Amino acid sequence: MGTLTLWNPRKELEELEKRMASLFSRESVSQDGENEIIKVTDWSPSVDVTENEKEYLITADAPGVKREDLKVTVEEGVLMISGERKSEKEEKGKKFHKVERSYGRFARSFTLPEDAEDEKLSAQFKDGVLTVHLPKSAEAKAKSKESKIS
Repeated sequence: MGTLTLWNPRKELEELEKRMASLFSRESVSQDGENEIIKVTDWSPSVDVTENEKEYLITADAPGVKREDLKVTVEEGVLMISGERKSEKEEKGKKFHKVERSYGRFARSFTLPEDAEDEKLSAQFKDGVLTVHLPKSAEAKAKSKESKIS
């Protein structure tokens, strides 16, 4: 007859959490030559896309990114926001106990609606927030009308 093993749901959840975390992270060896492994999760800025009667508005949170490390482009109907958050440079004598912030390159792309005037796109970056204004075409505004439902 086999032995009876007690089920420990907490331990099982911890193992599942570790496996899930490894799926969404990459490993890098510390630069000080030790065999430590620091997990750094790939990142990309959180984005809100809103619309009003005049424009589409894309707002991206990019704290720690410098203005010169951001790029906003439009090509073949696709808006691309890309950039890089650079890691702090190594300092001698500084020992990291926990590293949770993510660094590296990112790219977000959005297919533009037909009524967007991409040649009139404008972007501002202030306090770690990128705001992209994408006006709607006047023709599209004139064409839209509400249909009555019977």
